[in-house]
Amino acid sequence: MADLRCTIAGVESINPFWLASAPPTDKKYNVDRAFAAGWGGVVWKTLGADPPVVNVTSRYGVHKDTSRGILGINNIELISDRPLEVNLREIEQVRKQWPDRVIIGSMMAPLEEELWKELAIKIANTGVHGIELNLGCPHGMCERGMGSAIGQVPELVENTTRWVREVVDIPVFTKLTPNTTDILLPAEAALAGGAHAVALINTVNSVIGVDLDVMAPMPVLDGKGTHGGYCGSAVKPIALHMVAEIARNPATRNLDISAIGGITTWRDAAEFIALGANALQVCTAAMLYGFRIVEELNEGLSDFMDKKGYTCIEDFRGMAVPNTVNWNDLNMNYDLKANINKDLCIECARCHIACEDTSHQAILMDIAADGSRAFSVIDDECVGCNLCQHVCPVPDCITMEPVKNDLPYVTWPNHPKNNIGAS
Repeated sequence: MADLRCTIAGVESINPFWLASAPPTDKKYNVDRAFAAGWGGVVWKTLGADPPVVNVTSRYGVHKDTSRGILGINNIELISDRPLEVNLREIEQVRKQWPDRVIIGSMMAPLEEELWKELAIKIANTGVHGIELNLGCPHGMCERGMGSAIGQVPELVENTTRWVREVVDIPVFTKLTPNTTDILLPAEAALAGGAHAVALINTVNSVIGVDLDVMAPMPVLDGKGTHGGYCGSAVKPIALHMVAEIARNPATRNLDISAIGGITTWRDAAEFIALGANALQVCTAAMLYGFRIVEELNEGLSDFMDKKGYTCIEDFRGMAVPNTVNWNDLNMNYDLKANINKDLCIECARCHIACEDTSHQAILMDIAADGSRAFSVIDDECVGCNLCQHVCPVPDCITMEPVKNDLPYVTWPNHPKNNIGAS
């Protein structure tokens, strides 16, 4: 059986699955249940200094697919509204009760050096394995000059990270906001400030939808709504991209990464690890399916590793990073054509409609006298975009087949049609 142990920022964990700083980690009761279910660690819900936090009632909006499955959650909840002393006492209790599990204390404070330092020291004194700096919250707290208001300014990211590093001797994780144009700027700033690791992504600033009866953003509070933080499986592609950018950037490639963003299945977890993540944080999946989802995550990841011959996470961590390149580094001479397996085809015509209406008119539909339909690909018109493969409801019915040629690997800068590159 594969070894799921991992190490991040020098912190060892029995498995890579931690609960992210959020409602599931708000109190001892929740964390006890999480550890009993098998989670390797938790990041305690963010603790703050003055002013006190008051949360509103309706806090969540959801984005659903056409079958009412939840793709993402938008929340307008703030950091912990429980007394700081109560949280600190419970952290210390859980730390003693579960000595083999990881506890990271999350924190944020107004932009005053002494407030950051005082709070960091209090959290460190509970015995936590590390401190996560919440520089990403995109609602409520940022209006007070905290959260993403700090995380969007590299200079402030560096300053707050350095302030905490100066007063604690445990690992510091800087949590980055995705609400920025270039994730490398705050990542490099965190490294400059002395961060042992970065955690990303925090939630994406969004309006989840509009109640057309009330005419206000959801969730609606007394006729009004606001923007919030978007999380769940829908943000996974954004998180994967940002993790990959940090992992392949020469200046940050050695920075440990605690990956967050839409991790719901073992496959999601494996993808983040393949892109360089040292450990993983989960929130929405636990909120939707309960703490025992960690059993499926552990078992699925272990089975995958066994089948691939990976004995430990380090065997495949970062393997996808060298293959993650800029668009200009792709092979312009690589050619694919769609192939339709007529034995598997159910004659739904979705491939034909998608190609005929929105792509390259490369799929013919022949209707027989008995009304049956047959579909075939016009190779000369097919550009290998693979839209037909994605819309087809039957697995493996449409495959993309490489076209054999003797053409060399040519990137766009060196392509004959690129007049600038050719000159």
